[in-house]
Amino acid sequence: MKPEDHAWRSLREHASAQLRPDFANRVVRLAQGPQDETWRELEAAGARRLRAGFAERVLRAARQIPGVPSFLNQFAFSAATAAICMLAVVGIHSLQVRLESDRNLAGWQQLVDDMQDLEQYL
Repeated sequence: MKPEDHAWRSLREHASAQLRPDFANRVVRLAQGPQDETWRELEAAGARRLRAGFAERVLRAARQIPGVPSFLNQFAFSAATAAICMLAVVGIHSLQVRLESDRNLAGWQQLVDDMQDLEQYL
C-alpha cells in the first residue's frame, strides 16, 4: 500500500469524526430546498415589508435614468453589429476563395509547364 493512501484514509476518518451524526440528513434537507408553504410564508413576509406602489416607483425611476438606450438605439446597434459580422464573413470567405483559386492556378500552371517539358522530349 502506498504511504499516501494511508494518509488519505487517516484524513478521511479524522474529517468524518468531526461531523455531527445528523450531518447527512441536514445536507439532504437543505439540498431539497424549502417546501411550498415555506416559500409562501417568505413571500408574504417580504410583501409586508414593502410599501404599496413599490413596483411602480421602481419602474418609474428606472425609466428616468439618463443614458438608458431607447428601442430605436438598441435596434440601430443590433443592425450595425449584424452588418459588421456580415462584412467580416463575406471578407473572410472572399479571401479564402481567392487563396484557393491562386493555389489551383499554381497547380494548373505547374501541370502546363510539365506538359511543355514533356512535349520537347517527344
